[in-house]
Amino acid sequence: MFEEIDVLTLAPAFVEAEPSGAQSLLDRAQSGDADAFCELCRTYATPLLRQAMTVCGNAALAEDLTQDTLVEAWKCLSRYNGRCRLFTWLCAILLNRYRNTVRQKRPLPLSSLQCKDRDEFQTSLDRLIDNDSQPDEAAQLREQAARVLQCVQALSPKYQQVIYLRFYVDDSIESIAAALGCSVGTVKSRLFRALNKLRAVNALDPKFARTERKFLSL
Repeated sequence: MFEEIDVLTLAPAFVEAEPSGAQSLLDRAQSGDADAFCELCRTYATPLLRQAMTVCGNAALAEDLTQDTLVEAWKCLSRYNGRCRLFTWLCAILLNRYRNTVRQKRPLPLSSLQCKDRDEFQTSLDRLIDNDSQPDEAAQLREQAARVLQCVQALSPKYQQVIYLRFYVDDSIESIAAALGCSVGTVKSRLFRALNKLRAVNALDPKFARTERKFLSL
């Protein structure tokens, strides 16, 4: 059965293209070349930090998550099979590390962040906004983006994963399934339920959201 739904596309600017030369470095790293992996770390550290900042909204925690993600990636690099982009796979690890972190300590609300953290979090939201937007519209879009992020953080981890990987990292459901080690049907089902939960709390405001048409099979 297929159902056509509107899918929120908040952040195409967050989708990172695989850098040139990454495959050669990856092949060497998977053969045990630590120097090649260090070069990969330098390539992906900044994009990962941006994603971590979006996920947690705290600069210090984002830096820790980025470092932990790269350490974990080195430990399990042999398990990366190329069925998804390397960056998508790294972000899946980052989300798992964040999930483990919040089991012990809840994420800080935006209002409680230090000035530096609020500025960096605001910068991450600014990246969600179309550069051609008018000032008033941009302010409304920032407010909407912040509300969506807060609502996403209130979802259970399995729903957070698919939302972040679908709309902030990668536009391929097949790639997300490979990164999470589950079926395409599972990703579609979780995405469908996650979007319904966001709609239920009015997080997806069609006035501000740019949408695209997708078919999700259930």
